[in-house]
Amino acid sequence: MLIKVYTAALQGIDATTITIEVNSSRGIKFFLVGLPDSAVKESHERIISALQVNGYKFPSAQIVVNMAPADVKKEGTSYDLPLAIGIMATASQIKSDKLSQYIIVGELSLDGSLQPIKGALPIAINARQKGFKGVIVPIQNAREAAVVDKIDVLGVRNIKEVINFFNGEIDITPTIVNTREEFYKNQTNYPYDFAEVKGQESVKRALEIAAAGGHNILMIGPPGSGKSMMAKRLPSILPPLSLKESLETTKIYSVAGKLSKDSSLITCRPFRNPHHTISQIAMVGGGSTPQPGEISLANHGVLFLDELPEFNKSVLEVLRQPLEDRRISISRAKYSLEYPTNFMMVASMNPCPCGYYNHPTRECICNPGQVQRYMGKISGPLLDRIDIQIEIVPVPFEKISDTRKSESSAAIRERVIAARNIQEERFADEPGIYCNAQMSAKHLDRYAEIDDKCRSLLRNAMNRFDLSARAYERIIKISRTIADLAGRESITVQDISEAVLFRNLDRSTWQKIG
Repeated sequence: MLIKVYTAALQGIDATTITIEVNSSRGIKFFLVGLPDSAVKESHERIISALQVNGYKFPSAQIVVNMAPADVKKEGTSYDLPLAIGIMATASQIKSDKLSQYIIVGELSLDGSLQPIKGALPIAINARQKGFKGVIVPIQNAREAAVVDKIDVLGVRNIKEVINFFNGEIDITPTIVNTREEFYKNQTNYPYDFAEVKGQESVKRALEIAAAGGHNILMIGPPGSGKSMMAKRLPSILPPLSLKESLETTKIYSVAGKLSKDSSLITCRPFRNPHHTISQIAMVGGGSTPQPGEISLANHGVLFLDELPEFNKSVLEVLRQPLEDRRISISRAKYSLEYPTNFMMVASMNPCPCGYYNHPTRECICNPGQVQRYMGKISGPLLDRIDIQIEIVPVPFEKISDTRKSESSAAIRERVIAARNIQEERFADEPGIYCNAQMSAKHLDRYAEIDDKCRSLLRNAMNRFDLSARAYERIIKISRTIADLAGRESITVQDISEAVLFRNLDRSTWQKIG
């Protein structure tokens, strides 16, 4: 007897339908084919135990299971439940009339209970696209999958519930999530606020400009000056996620198995803060079992690299292409995947090994060679992709002890949203461009033209501070964002003047040491 059951496999952040074909005939052997990995092959023992504990008998017949298409690698334990259902159906212990209407996924415990799986959201999206009536998932994944509307999401606790459902003995109430209500409910629920930051007005201004234009930013300052504290607050002034961005980010977290229990949507922009000992694969993704890396987990959010020079140089260099393309392609012998990497990079570093170069009160104990080697850990091509470089000095006691509240993140965010709306209209006819940071040279000529006064000021600034050639385009981009924040159509001398202040590492004083 031949039975077909449907499940899904993950490929990148998307899912593809897998057909499990089960055929029983005379004999006693069990064959599982279709490119299964070790975890899938081990499902045989878990299925036998789960059926026995729940009072069912594993069929006494020769069973051949094919997982089609055979050229797609089947990995993980989410195939346990559909395999068990297919085996039971071929032995006529389950009615097969409704099997073709559902995608089934779930990992079996030895007692028949179901463990949560990765990728429930993309699996549900695939089921709707392919015209299935619904998906059957572990109860722990039900809210995550129920974000997808126009499809029945049946959350089950154990294999017995699934068998009884297909035999018509019980009904399972579909899980329903009001996606838009869930999306808007916690959209601005951030744990940190700029109202708690004392002083550092110039740095807060730099972060506001970075958020408004999507610019990458590097903060340079001594230990304890507040670099990490302010970086953690950057997501609170970024524009809220759109529903499309939220779904894409949630898919990534779903595939990575990083969605919190009973959560359904990522509603706040992610903030990822990897340690400087991170490996290349953990940063960009991949591995023997493909997983999204930190740059994909930071999609539509912030990737914060604290103590930038302490990161392995090879790890930093792999960021160059994703920062430009906003996607990363991972090609290995057995697979080829693509993950989105549309993130803002925020980095912080000390100015020297001891941390006190250019400190107003403490003396630096590093010699020029040490400082040069320390700064040399960051390559020019990577610095080229960081628009804003701002130097931070410690906050004086008078500012720290001030009990007055600073400007709140909500107030700053309003200005950022207004500036982003201007850019959205500006780049409406430019596919793939949504903020000033993504402008190329041809876009600068069209959207960020400067007059003779601005050009003269920029020429004088570059000569006076001995700015590098890479600073020229960056300063114009930043000026365009400053003008947008002020609601100005054209770039003014004032905008150029402020933008020049945000290119610290391009100045000759820094170039002499690094």
